[in-house]
Amino acid sequence: MKVLHCPGSNLKLGSGVAPVAAMRARGITVSLGADGAACNNRLDMFEEMRLAAVLQAMRQEPGVLAAREVVWMATRAGARTLALDDQIGSLEVGKKADVIVVDRDRPHPAPGPDPYSTLVYAARGSDVRATIVDGALLVDDFAPVEVDRAEIAAEARRAAQQLAARAGVV
Repeated sequence: MKVLHCPGSNLKLGSGVAPVAAMRARGITVSLGADGAACNNRLDMFEEMRLAAVLQAMRQEPGVLAAREVVWMATRAGARTLALDDQIGSLEVGKKADVIVVDRDRPHPAPGPDPYSTLVYAARGSDVRATIVDGALLVDDFAPVEVDRAEIAAEARRAAQQLAARAGVV
């Protein structure tokens, strides 16, 4: 059995706290997601990792879901949930090279001796210095390589206005 856990969406919608630690103890693959923009405006996997960990600490006890396990949920379990674990989810020969480089020189993730704890509890999406997907560099020095941020934001605003107009909101 596989479950996609979206803690930010669950909190925004008031749908409760999933029993993640209990599901994992039963052998259920639990991965992490951010649902859609309507249910979770942040769409930030770092925030989802942090929420997953702290919600389980509150539900049961601190440490019931270790930071290393949360990173596993965001990577390997995500690939397994999508039935793509033979292609993605971990750095192995023959798999697609999907990698992020996180800047740890900022004050909030330093000194962070445990890299898993730093990723889950201190890092933010804005700390991603580089993103490589299937070997292609998509983000370099915090900036998208092949797209224009301002153009994307303008297009998103136009699409939102059109949608709101169709729905009679504006």
